[in-house]
Amino acid sequence: MGKEKTVNEGPIYDARTLGTSKMLILGLQHMFAMFGATVLVPALTGLDVATTLLFAGLGTLLFHLLTKRMVPAFLGSSFAYLAGYSAIAPNGEAELLPYACFAVAVSGLMYVILAAIIKGVGVNRVMRFFPPIVTGPIIIAIGLILSSSAIDNCSANPLVSIVAILVVIICNMWGKGMIKIIPILVGVVASYLVSMIVDPASRATVAQTVAQADWIGIPIHKDATVFGLFMNGADTGKLITACITIVPLAIATMMEHIGDICAISSTVEKNFLVNPGLHRTLMGDGLATTMASLFGAPANTTYGENTGVLALSKVYDPKVIRLAALFAIILSFCPKFAALVTAMPAATIGGVSLVLYGMISAVGVRNVVENQVDFTNTRNVVIGALILVLGLGIATSSEGAVHIGSVSLSGLAVASVVGIVLNAILPGKDYQFQHESQGATSVNFKV
Repeated sequence: MGKEKTVNEGPIYDARTLGTSKMLILGLQHMFAMFGATVLVPALTGLDVATTLLFAGLGTLLFHLLTKRMVPAFLGSSFAYLAGYSAIAPNGEAELLPYACFAVAVSGLMYVILAAIIKGVGVNRVMRFFPPIVTGPIIIAIGLILSSSAIDNCSANPLVSIVAILVVIICNMWGKGMIKIIPILVGVVASYLVSMIVDPASRATVAQTVAQADWIGIPIHKDATVFGLFMNGADTGKLITACITIVPLAIATMMEHIGDICAISSTVEKNFLVNPGLHRTLMGDGLATTMASLFGAPANTTYGENTGVLALSKVYDPKVIRLAALFAIILSFCPKFAALVTAMPAATIGGVSLVLYGMISAVGVRNVVENQVDFTNTRNVVIGALILVLGLGIATSSEGAVHIGSVSLSGLAVASVVGIVLNAILPGKDYQFQHESQGATSVNFKV
């Protein structure tokens, strides 16, 4: 192998040091990391799983094309729009879902508008509203909010979950060679096998699910697309209602996008907000969402699970992510393999997710610490505290969201808005994006 680069701790790998076979395995690991959450959205909304996989892959490739193939981000199904789908098609009605998809497609264009504003006025003027005292706690909240779903999945079979967690930890800390950089994949396989051994019900479910699935299938269904909706005669009133209900959610998802790009930048130690630019990442995410929705797939978003894999594997080469996208596209045409992965025990997903979600929050902590955010400064304490309390408190409340008319805002969305507004209006702000000096709210991504 070629020479390894070292940043902070541990080797940083790329395609030249790993070789083709190892890159393929790493791409498979990223696909497994996103799979559970990505297919959960169609399972909850009634959208098609195969279509979801196809446009997760295609959306990721489009994102990489628009971001100069520099950003190691995978785009999977967005959970932020679940309330919107539920409001338009409460029981996953096939005839109503295209209306929700149309509205989501329109919301994706909001990303393009914000990208144009950033391109026009410059990223510095926009990023002054997103210092580490805002983005750090938001990143921490992302991991903590996701953690509840990991715990729920772990409770399905604690033994299987513990196997997944232990294998990931052991491979990451004491593994040698390739084992050290594919801990997630090894953990998935090991705990999956253990589940098949100790849980007859799980074994029977997997066998039945796989046996019933076809080997080859077309992942796009005309009647489920927005194009099919207009061909069959769309109801204008329903289109307007869907847009009023769903499009405002783009405000929250765009803020989440900025937090995710900050998390990836912090993990990889490259400032992707400047190069290739936040306007490019926003445009890639937005157009991927619009494309997916037009064909009946969920909205796309940059995936924290894959950011966790980056942090664990220390393989930051975007080629690995593009390989994962190609695997997702190929698998979208194979219902039988999709069934095998879909039937993965919940405990396996839970154990692996527990580690990944923890890594996301750890990245947020690192973002705050390395940028020397001063928590003896009252304004910083207030901003950080409200972001964390609102994000976690609303997410774990009985409602799980804040309802403003027909619009539902997630805890993370509310926390993001409050954090951004408080940072803008409270006195004592000394943040300058890309400034060399470190202040109480300054940021300095390492390139």
